[in-house]
Amino acid sequence: MHPILEAQAILPRRAFLSRGALGIGATALASLLPGRASAEAMPGLPHFAPKAKRVIYLLMNGGPSQLDLFDYKPKLVEQYDKDLPASIRMGQRLTTMTSGQARFPVAPSKYKFTQHGPAGMWISELLPHTAKIAGELAFVRSLHTEAINHDPAVTYLCSGNQVPGKPSLGAWLSYGLGTMNKDLPDFVVMTPSWTGRKEAQAIYNRLWGSGFLPSKHQGVALRSQGDPVLFLSNPDGVDGATRRTMLDALAELNRKHFDAVADPETQTRIAQYEMAFRMQSSVPELVDLSKEDKATLDLYGPDVTKPGTFAASCLLARRLVERDVRFVQLLHRGWDQHGNIAGDLPNQCKDVDQACYALITDLKRRGLLKDTLVVWTGEFGRTVYSQGGLSKTNYGRDHHPRCWTMWMAGGGIKPGVVHGETDDFSYNIVKDPVHLHELNATILHCLGIDHRKFSLKFQGLDQRLTGVEECKAVKALLA
Repeated sequence: MHPILEAQAILPRRAFLSRGALGIGATALASLLPGRASAEAMPGLPHFAPKAKRVIYLLMNGGPSQLDLFDYKPKLVEQYDKDLPASIRMGQRLTTMTSGQARFPVAPSKYKFTQHGPAGMWISELLPHTAKIAGELAFVRSLHTEAINHDPAVTYLCSGNQVPGKPSLGAWLSYGLGTMNKDLPDFVVMTPSWTGRKEAQAIYNRLWGSGFLPSKHQGVALRSQGDPVLFLSNPDGVDGATRRTMLDALAELNRKHFDAVADPETQTRIAQYEMAFRMQSSVPELVDLSKEDKATLDLYGPDVTKPGTFAASCLLARRLVERDVRFVQLLHRGWDQHGNIAGDLPNQCKDVDQACYALITDLKRRGLLKDTLVVWTGEFGRTVYSQGGLSKTNYGRDHHPRCWTMWMAGGGIKPGVVHGETDDFSYNIVKDPVHLHELNATILHCLGIDHRKFSLKFQGLDQRLTGVEECKAVKALLA
């Protein structure tokens, strides 16, 4: 045989590894070509009857201050400007931003708190709209993580691992549970504007990436300006019929390539082209708010008609889950208040407060909240001691991974409860700690997934969203 023909006949090493080590993605094309049924779930999933079908994940990027929003500590007033006791800090590590401070003066919250809901949840005056839905929420005051800086912490939150490159939660769900809407992606991401601290932490598209899963499962980012999705519009001179003819020819070439090398990413590429073609009609309809009634727009507040705001993104999130998109994630930046809490934190809260209230209210009145899980959290909390200058009217707070407060609502979650407790300084957990892996295990449980059985072999390991250490879903939060 001619050497060139002989080389072509041999299965390439890369194709062999793709086929043998990955063994995934074989159903991607069948799920998305025109006229086919929607994608099937991973065999054996769900493990049990789910309470939730979809997730809206509201990520407050930067680390909201639990001390100024949810974790009321009235005894701190007596500790104003006193040094944080060594018995409380217990030698825990600090960031380089405060490790050089001569003192760690205690900074009580300057904001007033009142109780709401059946559990008497303490909520800051900065969140008056959120307070009105306290009865629908489950608060966790004892979430904790090992990561102390933003990038590893938010990567950990999104993918279950501090090291970049692992699949995000939305990608895992897309891979495991399949799609419910063949005209829209399983996983959609929005990055709303913010009005707090302008120097916000950077975010990266790997936070909604697919890692070692087929790239079909990565999040699709919706933009607030221009085409909602890049390259969605046809180029000048190309109409729909021409694009269809081109895609059919391209798909045939890609199928022949797949027959030759068996690379699952070839099928993913075909599926993505087909999805983009269908999104040319589904996405413009999705982002057209003209059919929303005035009462709904008023519910979300005056920012709802401004593209790219958190309010507009929340309304789009409702429209997405209404169309059975599996996972919608909003990343709202600007919560990293190392200083000027009095100036920046109220603006951040104003961005999200009414919109969160509207989202929960809107989902409930449409019958969607019962099977849609809503999650609100940052990647860590803030310190009780002040970073930089301290006065009774203004202060800053450093990163604090040892405890913070988040809330959940909707499908599978018990409403109106408070779980976990911190000490008088909101520095250490004294009751019912919840690790980040346990939060993810709880989210998976609501979707009918036993996290211990949800794994994929990669690089010789059974990879899981929830890591290898023992953890469980938090039963106290489950309805």
